[in-house]
Amino acid sequence: MPGIDTNVISHYLSIDSGFRPVVQKRRLFNPERSITIKKEVEKLLSARSIREVKYPEWVANVVLVKKKNNQWRMCVDFTDLNKACPKDSFPLLRIDQLVDAIAGHELLSFMDSYSRYNQIQMNKADEEKTAFTTDQGLYCYKVMPFGLKNAGATYQRLVNKIFARQIGRNMEVYVDEMLTKSTTAERHSKDLKETFDVLRRYKMKLNPSKCVFGVPSGRFLGFQVHQRGIEVNPEKIKALEEMTSPKTLKDVQRLTGCLASLNRFIAKSTDKCAPFFRAIKKGKWLEWSKECETAFQKLKEYLGRAPILSKPVAGETLYLYLSVTEVVTSSVLIRLEEGVQRPMYYTSKALLPAETRLTKSTVELSEFDIRYIPKAAIKGQAVSDFIAEFIEPDAEVRRIIEDEQASEFQWKLHVDGSSNTHGSGAGIVITTPEEDAVECAMRFDFKATNNQVEYEALLAGLRVCIALGADELEIYSDSQVVVNQVMDEYQVREEHMIAYLDIAKRLLRKFKMYKIRQIPREENEKVDALSKLASATMSIRSKAISVAHLTKLSTAEPEEVMITEIRPSPGDWTAQLRKYLEENVLPEDTMEAKRVKYRSTRGVCGNHTGGKSLAYKVLRQGFYWPTLFAEAQRFAESCETFQRIANDIRRPLELLRSLTSPWPFAMWGLDLIGPMPTGTKGGAKHAIVAVDYFTKWAEAEALVHITESNTTSFVRKNIIYRFGIPSIIITDNWTQFDNIKFREMCEEYKIANYYASLAHPQTNGQTEAVNKVIKHTLKAKLEAKKGSWADKLPEVLWAY
Repeated sequence: MPGIDTNVISHYLSIDSGFRPVVQKRRLFNPERSITIKKEVEKLLSARSIREVKYPEWVANVVLVKKKNNQWRMCVDFTDLNKACPKDSFPLLRIDQLVDAIAGHELLSFMDSYSRYNQIQMNKADEEKTAFTTDQGLYCYKVMPFGLKNAGATYQRLVNKIFARQIGRNMEVYVDEMLTKSTTAERHSKDLKETFDVLRRYKMKLNPSKCVFGVPSGRFLGFQVHQRGIEVNPEKIKALEEMTSPKTLKDVQRLTGCLASLNRFIAKSTDKCAPFFRAIKKGKWLEWSKECETAFQKLKEYLGRAPILSKPVAGETLYLYLSVTEVVTSSVLIRLEEGVQRPMYYTSKALLPAETRLTKSTVELSEFDIRYIPKAAIKGQAVSDFIAEFIEPDAEVRRIIEDEQASEFQWKLHVDGSSNTHGSGAGIVITTPEEDAVECAMRFDFKATNNQVEYEALLAGLRVCIALGADELEIYSDSQVVVNQVMDEYQVREEHMIAYLDIAKRLLRKFKMYKIRQIPREENEKVDALSKLASATMSIRSKAISVAHLTKLSTAEPEEVMITEIRPSPGDWTAQLRKYLEENVLPEDTMEAKRVKYRSTRGVCGNHTGGKSLAYKVLRQGFYWPTLFAEAQRFAESCETFQRIANDIRRPLELLRSLTSPWPFAMWGLDLIGPMPTGTKGGAKHAIVAVDYFTKWAEAEALVHITESNTTSFVRKNIIYRFGIPSIIITDNWTQFDNIKFREMCEEYKIANYYASLAHPQTNGQTEAVNKVIKHTLKAKLEAKKGSWADKLPEVLWAY
């Protein structure tokens, strides 16, 4: 069989690169089926539809399926291959529309192609992917076989292409079922000739045993079509009439499935089938009631005289009849033919439970296309808040409330902060047990936010109260943030606010008892005026009230105190360097070495490293003295943080598998760290790390979630856009790296992507070593404040 020319069409397999080839385990068949398979293989070989193949990557098993004529059809189980192929969404016409387009014609010719899909050739590159195994050997298809995922779409694309001028005019095609139609008998021969000319031109063969020419009616896509209209397939009616009453749930489901294909012919089908659906919903056991049996027999009687559906005519008026009950809506489309109403289509739909509970107003207004939206209810909490805020209590109630709120605390502290363009300040009023008032205005000689000013005012007031000897204190502030953070009602995220809260808690622990309350600003007028006075400019500040000054933030870290010997130098800062270069005389400042060691291990780029590592780090910075290594070792041994977090190695040493890179930034290793403590900013829990195998340069970024988009974006932003396209990327075999998006990026930039063994650090030693350094340094820098690890990550990379 010659088949369709490959220039016209051929079948391609677009296999997703994310799927690996599958070789199915060979299945065994009984002798009878083995003989049938052998005959089918010989038949396909003689027809040149298959060929032998060696070393195929994809191998499937054969499956035998019974035809309607009780003969066997040999198919291939392409389940694994179909999973790897994306779906071809080529559109197919609706069967109802095709049937309507055929009805009403005087003569029809029904045609079926020979071997259907086998007339289309496979793409040469994809032939071996269709390989299958038999007792005789391995074979693959040269033609498009049955069972492939997109075979139907390819065939429909072919017939739409070759019959493009006829479809809708004198021909209709649905995959392999073809029909030529003529409005008059005289024209049918011309229409058939046009169809045959196309078949000859494209070398498409027909199956004579399945073709019928020049008939007034016939079956097409499960319907009986003729000039008068559309009828139910008699075979379906016969099968339903011969069906016995269901005895199991599967029998009822089979019955409803048969009726679903006949809904177009059944008026009020949902009402007629309602007893069956109720029987299915009751559970595992079928209760075939008398109601179900009555409905079953009525359906048989109705379908025995099912109506003939008429075909619509363009331009004529159609009538729609509706029938609505509490649970079902039904309709029928009618056309007038010589004064007689002819049905065209029946529909029926059960209402959803929510649709049956519509309010009466909604139903009545919908008649006029008006949408009814009920007014939303007011929450009870909103009403109570409104009453509490706007209703003034009477004198007696106010006295009771004030008596209940009377505090047993003898010392009272009112604080407030103010910040504006002229500066910032605080107002403090302390009431002693003798009802004496101590008033203080304080100006801050530094820039601060509103929340910082409020905290500074609170801390200043607490320090004054401690100095005055207060032991039980009641604090009043109009700052909602400060009060709720001190009471642990609000979560503190910012690092500088955490520091303020720690200082406030430390000061509050010096009191035997304390209570903090938020009050409205109008009840805090005196301290509000003092804070505004302190933050005002010098020109408008009152001379009657003294204003104290605070020069630095309470959270500012104390400056490092170094005891150094100060001696006069006859020259500038370059004198020591010139003296060493010209006279080979070393500097005499004995504290310089200690300062260098301190900065190297505890400064911004410090990482509390060991003695030997510290010494080499000092050397890289350009410093040296004879006792450097010995002093670095003693310095590391005296470092409390290093001794506490140093690695406690219990396993024997083992060599990591080092990999060599040919040039800088050609080979990168990627890995993930986490989960880490939730970050105070953004909630980061993980980190992604990349290391260059040549220069040992490291890149890292904190991540909230580990997704394929985040890993791909990290490689683009931190590696490709900064250091160029690498040659090789080595990762663990996690799904965050072994995914379609990551592989597509590697293919786009021609990057070789290699995978190390999962959870086996020896195979990716350089990256694992950097991970260990990063985690060790983070632990040293943060200690108890683990939540700010994401903010300290850039400093750790600098220290590395």
